[in-house]
Amino acid sequence: MMLSKYDLKSIIDLEKWQALQDSLSLVTQMAIITVDYKGVPVTRHSRCQAFCQAVRQDAELSSYCQKCDARGGLEAVRLNEPYVYLCHFSILDIAIPITVDNQYVGAVMAGQVRLADNDGSRLEQIVTRPATPESAGTFAALRQEYEQLPVMPYAQVVTIAEMLSHLCNYIVEEASRKNEIMDLYRQALAASPVDILPHKTLADSSCPAPQAVQQELSDSASLIESGNNAAVIPDLSVVTCTNPTLQPAFDFIYSNKHENFSLEAMARLCHISPSYFSRLFVRESGENFSAYVSRLKIGQAKQLLETTGLSVNEISDHLSFCDAGYFIKIFKKYEQRTPAAYRSFIKGEQG
Repeated sequence: MMLSKYDLKSIIDLEKWQALQDSLSLVTQMAIITVDYKGVPVTRHSRCQAFCQAVRQDAELSSYCQKCDARGGLEAVRLNEPYVYLCHFSILDIAIPITVDNQYVGAVMAGQVRLADNDGSRLEQIVTRPATPESAGTFAALRQEYEQLPVMPYAQVVTIAEMLSHLCNYIVEEASRKNEIMDLYRQALAASPVDILPHKTLADSSCPAPQAVQQELSDSASLIESGNNAAVIPDLSVVTCTNPTLQPAFDFIYSNKHENFSLEAMARLCHISPSYFSRLFVRESGENFSAYVSRLKIGQAKQLLETTGLSVNEISDHLSFCDAGYFIKIFKKYEQRTPAAYRSFIKGEQG
């Protein structure tokens, strides 16, 4: 059966996760287990306390433990944050939701500790069971195991819950991102070369043969000599990218070349984090976001210098550069001459 990208088993290496979980349970002094979005355990229980082990093996009491797990997990999902609660024996437990792209993929269940202070009064006992002679007898028989449960102040419990939430969600999200990038890489290797711009092809990592490059340069030179410059100037009005996640950003960039926009704004437009957007953008375009946008704006500036009578200051303002001095500096970096010198050169060529 094919696993969903939101299936916890397909996102993380469960063997390594188990080792991490075991270490976290030792450091936090809490029992920990990880469940998928259905509530089914995907790891073994780390540091499960003797009292809880015995109760979960009891035919009458185990169903109440399962109800606590289920309701605690559901409440954590509803709140979208760690949920601290009391089980039917007033033992403290924590349900920590794990989400990827706002999609619930599972939870880390931690706890099996007793509170050292009276802060427990603020916590909800999410499942109550009727007092029966049988359950009272079981508790009496397990009194020693109950007394051996770790004891913690409420503030420490909250700190541990927040730490586990940040750590687990970060690891799962990064693992999911890595898997997505690897999937895109495999698709790119399997796909046919895709034209991004005329005369510019994104294929695999192989380089074109020197003879092919030489032939293309020769063809371009012939076109320029014949006066057909337009034939070798890429049409920058529309760009289709191989990664559909980035398409909204490319659409915006090429429709608003005169505006000033940030990497963070484009990441929000694509509904991904800035760091992830940056990695995907470099993979797609072959250069970082800042360099790509600067090169695009300089291309637009050259067109304006060639076809309009706008001054350098007006072109700088039109393309949303912070000031004309910076515009001239960037232009010279790409063209090895100032905008004014470029315009004079073009007029000389045309004259």
